[in-house]
Amino acid sequence: MVGPKKKKEQAGLAQRASGPLSKPIPALTVGGLERALLKEFPAADAEEWDRTGMTVGDPARMVKRVAVALDTTVQAVEDAADRGANVLVTHHPAYLKAPESFSPASSVAANPGALVWAAISRGVSLLSYHTALDVSTNAQRVLPGMLNLQFKSVVSPIASTKRKGYGQLCTVKASDGSLTLGQLAARCTSVFGRQPRVWGDFSRELERIVTCTGAVGDEAEIALRDQVDCLVCGEMKYHEALALSQAGMAVVELGHDTSELPLAAVLAAAVEGAGVPGDLIVVLDQGENWSYPETTRV
Repeated sequence: MVGPKKKKEQAGLAQRASGPLSKPIPALTVGGLERALLKEFPAADAEEWDRTGMTVGDPARMVKRVAVALDTTVQAVEDAADRGANVLVTHHPAYLKAPESFSPASSVAANPGALVWAAISRGVSLLSYHTALDVSTNAQRVLPGMLNLQFKSVVSPIASTKRKGYGQLCTVKASDGSLTLGQLAARCTSVFGRQPRVWGDFSRELERIVTCTGAVGDEAEIALRDQVDCLVCGEMKYHEALALSQAGMAVVELGHDTSELPLAAVLAAAVEGAGVPGDLIVVLDQGENWSYPETTRV
């Protein structure tokens, strides 16, 4: 026979069992998550030299919690594990060329296999979607949306479809009226919290703008050929930027990571769409890898 005190304890446990701390973990394996994300970011869309999908992990293990980040680093693996995640989904892959040896180290600079060692040691599966994410329809809307530009078309489509590809041709929204290079540069500073490097006359009015995350490729040449007013990119080589500016096209260089950090939110949304509840997804902050000296008081 159960006494009143025991019944009260059982009732309390039943209440806690239905609370937010006891939400059931979805019956999703790491392999199942990988396959779901590959439907969103197919390996066939990626560059041949790239690595897409799982590089480290056991596809049969159940997903407990998922961390999302731009870069696959030893620190990211440690942070993911410390937060209870057994999967780390990133934009940049753990490696392109496979490491020749594996041993513990503080960074991949000390030993290229350190990242794999850390992931296996902490039980964290590594999944990345790099160029397959770059060319996706969702990624295309990120920079134009953040900068309040009107997306028009893909600059450099992939072979299989014109809907996917690198670079976005944008125009200034009618609600903005006119937009100068100086105003666009100030908008970039406000939105991303960092000053971009700008090539061109700040008073120049812009009409047609190309945006591109990461390192710019053929999009720069195409933009110049199509007489675009300005290219907003993650990074480009000095002489390339100089040549473009001398040819009459303005350049706004955000910084490689600055332009791509927002893609972590695209990955997080895809993970949630694959069936992982939002409260089991954590986006790791990697925005403080470097800073401008003049913005830091010593």
